[in-house]
Amino acid sequence: MIELTPHEIRVLGCLLEKSVLTPDQYPLTLNSLTTACNQKSSRDPVLSLDPGTVSHAARALEQKHLLSREENFRSGVEKYSHRLCNTPFSEYQFSPEQYAVVCLLLLRGAQTPGELRSRSGRLHRFDDNAEVAATLESLIQMDGGAVVARLPRKPGRQDYEYMHLFGGAIESVAAAPAAVSPSVDRVDRLARIEARLDAMEQALNELQRQLGMNTAS
Repeated sequence: MIELTPHEIRVLGCLLEKSVLTPDQYPLTLNSLTTACNQKSSRDPVLSLDPGTVSHAARALEQKHLLSREENFRSGVEKYSHRLCNTPFSEYQFSPEQYAVVCLLLLRGAQTPGELRSRSGRLHRFDDNAEVAATLESLIQMDGGAVVARLPRKPGRQDYEYMHLFGGAIESVAAAPAAVSPSVDRVDRLARIEARLDAMEQALNELQRQLGMNTAS
């Protein structure tokens, strides 16, 4: 199981994001990677890392075989690309929807399916929250071990939050059975009552028919 520091998680998340959003600028230079790590939008928490800290995190990721570093010997400029997933040497081969969810969790931390859907547009378009939930479940049930955990539901929140497991192990809770909404339950009760009334009406009609036949005879 991979266990990364917060700075390593931020570097890795930025590389995953920029490889999709700005492929013409990828791999990233140290300056571009530092800017991405300190971006004030689409990041939680917002950080203020210096290039030395980013470089140190990148070297640590390289030692863990999660980052590739290329150096132009003429200019001396180093460029960085991730090796977490979807490369010939990666342990993980994520689908586009799995990739988007993992990237957002790395960049923003724990989120609900609704939050992930609303923030995923540039990485992958989900049709509804159910599709996000199904993707999260696939990451929990992955062969070889989960990469996402379902967190205990917070008081007052309708949905569970989910978190990646690249910062350490988290026990995933089981999802509670979906509650039947009052409106659906009410409609179901009315349908049962109507069915019983129909049956009673048919029985009464049959009784009247038999009484009529007996009277006539």
